[in-house]
Amino acid sequence: MEIPKISFDAAGNLIIRATPSSSKHDFDFFEGRWKLHNKKLKSKLNNCTEWVEFESTQEMHKVLNGIGNTDNFLATFDGQPFEGMTVRLFNPKTNLWSIYWADSNNGKLDPPVVGSFENNIGHFFTKDVFEDKDILVVFRWDATDRDNPVWSQAFSDNNGKTWEWNWYMFMSKIK
Repeated sequence: MEIPKISFDAAGNLIIRATPSSSKHDFDFFEGRWKLHNKKLKSKLNNCTEWVEFESTQEMHKVLNGIGNTDNFLATFDGQPFEGMTVRLFNPKTNLWSIYWADSNNGKLDPPVVGSFENNIGHFFTKDVFEDKDILVVFRWDATDRDNPVWSQAFSDNNGKTWEWNWYMFMSKIK
């Protein structure tokens, strides 16, 4: 999958600019209830090729007069219930989305991934730390089929020169 080129400022911060079409309506397609088929690497950033597959559900609701939304992700891992929560906020001054994630394993908000959509494809980036290693994270939303969008996540431990795709969610709208 193609990822837009990443730029950094002199201090090493990510430079993220909104696409001209970015709007508070970019995630409108995702409102409602979803069934998800997940495909996740068993371990990340160590040349793992073993995938774990599982089912989950997700439900998204708009908040803040449409400039935000929240969802709950429900799954079972190794017989244990797992819950994740996403908060997405659209900044009308920058036209950028910030996506925050928290889950029942860690109880904290991860650093937001920031970005926008163009032609129903969204890319959202952040710097983070994984297993004591500085990484870049990208979330990719492919909403070209609005009833069956695909979310994916990749990590880079070399400032975006190469990426390891480590999680895919194939979604189907529950009518």
